[in-house]
Amino acid sequence: MSEADMAADTGLLKPALKAIAEDIDQSFDLLLPLPGDPRDRLVEAMRYATIGGGKRVRPLLVCATASLFGVSREAAIRVGTAIEAIHVYSLIHDDLPCMDNDALRHGKPTVHLAFDDAAAVLAGDALHDFAFEILSDPATSGDPFTRIELIRTLATASGMNGMCGGQMMDIVAETSSFDLPTVTRLQQLKTGALLSASVEMGAILGKVPPEGRTHLRGYARDIGLAFQIADDLLDAEGDEAAAGKALRKDEAQGKETFLSLLGPERAREQARMLIDQAIELLASYGPEAELLRELARFIVERNH
Repeated sequence: MSEADMAADTGLLKPALKAIAEDIDQSFDLLLPLPGDPRDRLVEAMRYATIGGGKRVRPLLVCATASLFGVSREAAIRVGTAIEAIHVYSLIHDDLPCMDNDALRHGKPTVHLAFDDAAAVLAGDALHDFAFEILSDPATSGDPFTRIELIRTLATASGMNGMCGGQMMDIVAETSSFDLPTVTRLQQLKTGALLSASVEMGAILGKVPPEGRTHLRGYARDIGLAFQIADDLLDAEGDEAAAGKALRKDEAQGKETFLSLLGPERAREQARMLIDQAIELLASYGPEAELLRELARFIVERNH
């Protein structure tokens, strides 16, 4: 039996996913009030994109990691809200006609269709900035050094050395032929960087020094790649109604993916191996890390 199978479902994940969805929705609702002036349309677009929908995996990773070190739920939710703001901004921009030109996100019209292209661009831009407003606020942490490290970690994970760099590689992939190491690097940046930052930032809140985060970084790296393999499988085999977005895009665009390079069975095997490895990296923790173990297993078992 694999390590992932041995980490039996203790029933923590379902209520944790429900609680994080409610907490993040409440956080965005509280932090994004309508200003009551001509900016209302911008904030309405931001609220439309952020409230209701999404798995909230990144905020849950923050909270689950931070809880290992006795961090308050309030602080972890604020950091989780910042990371989710970055994630949502990237989805808004991804869906634009100049990028993926998608019509559906979380089962409802994408922001540029519900509003317009200009509102979508500005909503994404504003959510990007909003993330760093949250992290720089003393309400997130009274320690300025912690705030600086949080800001630097999220900025690095979001920019050319993280998500944006991976997105550019993904665009180039439409007209280039990528081998497995290049696809792996693409996904480590495009998808993995924010997932890794979520774990890292939970540890930063807990004031864990960089040298004490090695095993957590490894856990995050492994679940990040497994997450993308699961996404590739869902894109090829999933149900659009369950996914709440258009599928079969990678093959139509001629992109190399883990699935096209490895084949379905090898891809599934690789994802399972990565999850086993991620769980093994948490061996130094006891029951307090059970949610992180369950979350790792959920990543490859989800259907949306």
